[in-house]
Amino acid sequence: MSKDLNHNICEETRFASVFSAHAKNLHNFLYYKFGANFNPKDKVQDAFIKLWENCSKVKPSKAKSYLYKIANNMMLNEAAHQKVVLKYKQQKQQRHTNENPEFLMEEAQYNEKLQKAIANLSEAQRSAFLLNRIEGKKHREIAEILGISVKAVEKRIYGALKKLRAEIEHL
Repeated sequence: MSKDLNHNICEETRFASVFSAHAKNLHNFLYYKFGANFNPKDKVQDAFIKLWENCSKVKPSKAKSYLYKIANNMMLNEAAHQKVVLKYKQQKQQRHTNENPEFLMEEAQYNEKLQKAIANLSEAQRSAFLLNRIEGKKHREIAEILGISVKAVEKRIYGALKKLRAEIEHL
């Protein structure tokens, strides 16, 4: 007899009757317990999808409790996820507010002067320096790209660093 009952829930007519009997009440339960912020309509649909996917495992007499349990767990998971999101936003805001305005202004000025110092490098030095420091290329790769020897690349990067240090000392 229980095998017949298990098969009946997988029939569309039985499933439709379970849906019409419990969907509205399940929505109201989720809405009153968690509010509209967690999309109770979506959770009701997801719970019925889970029921349909597991229809051979769920007895029709247990369908209602299965739906409520699945939907409630989905809402709890969503609430936990929202807490994580909120905590991350708060941490992100705290990171930005920890730096005082004077530091931020000095940092911006320093970056501006550094960009000017890089612009003052010769084209050969600038290209070798940026390929090495910004793009992370090795000296051998830079030599292949620029069509020069590895020693020439090393000399250009060393010269660029020397000029930048001299200009930054004045900052």
